[in-house]
Formats: sequence, structure tokens, C-alpha cells
Amino acid sequence: MRTWVRQFSVFLVVAVSSLLAQESKPQVPAQPGAEFSGMYSFLRDGEFVQITVEDAGHVTGFVSRYGDREGDRGAFLDHFFKEGKFDGNKLTFTTATVHAVWFEFHGAVERGEGKKSGDEGYYVLRGTLVEKATDDNKNTTSRSREVAFKSFPQDVTPKAAQRN
Repeated sequence: MRTWVRQFSVFLVVAVSSLLAQESKPQVPAQPGAEFSGMYSFLRDGEFVQITVEDAGHVTGFVSRYGDREGDRGAFLDHFFKEGKFDGNKLTFTTATVHAVWFEFHGAVERGEGKKSGDEGYYVLRGTLVEKATDDNKNTTSRSREVAFKSFPQDVTPKAAQRN
């Protein structure tokens, strides 16, 4: 019986030591910029930008907005990113064309007014948004403006995402 108790004790010590050693290993750092991934406000209430920072600074995401042209007024439109890049705190993206409209953003992710991670406005996408549109005659117009898109609170789903 003593041999069994001794073997079990050795096994228990080895198992606990192994668990403690795993916990004390340094964790692999998260993808640089991953903390900026999430939802941000867009131009109007109910509109938003979703960004995901992936490997090597590649950014995926989309802009969800209300259509404002005659054929899509009030409809919800999703413009997925064709290109997106994150470098340091610099962010750029270009969306696909939806109903003859697309967007380009050049700016940076900055710390906002939110007090703690997860608060509304903890991060802000600040930069230049260029809205481009092509009319029926294939003429392209562009409108540029300075913008600041605030991060959504992490525990709240925006109204636009709850649509039917």
C-alpha cells in the first residue's frame, strides 16, 4: 500500500508542477493592433464601421450605412473592404462599390475620451474620409471630409445590427 501512495504522491506533484509551469509561461502577445478591432460610429446615427486587424497589418471589415440615392434611400447597404492596412496606428481602407458609391479612409487610430477599455469612445478613428460616386453618365465625383469615428461600447449591440 505504501508504494501505491508514494507513486500517487509523485504523480500528483508532477501534475501540479506541470500545470504551474504552463501558467507561468509568458503568453504569446496578441496580434499588434488587434485591440483596435471592433465597431465604430459612421456618418449618421445607426451607421457603423466594423474593422478587424489581422496578421501583418491586413485589415478586413465593412461600412454599413443607409442609402441616400433615389433607388436605395433608407435601405441598409454594406460596403465590404476591398483593401485595408494597419501600420503602427495608421489605418487605411477602401470599400467595394455598392450602388455606385465607395469610400476611402486615410487616418489613424487614437485614444479617445472613454475612461476604460470597452467604454464608448475609448478609441477613435480620426482622418479623412473620401466618398466617391459614379452617376448614370459614368462621371465620378468625390467629397472629402475630416471625420472622427468613436468606438462602440463593447457590451452594446448597435441598433443597425439588430435590423430584420
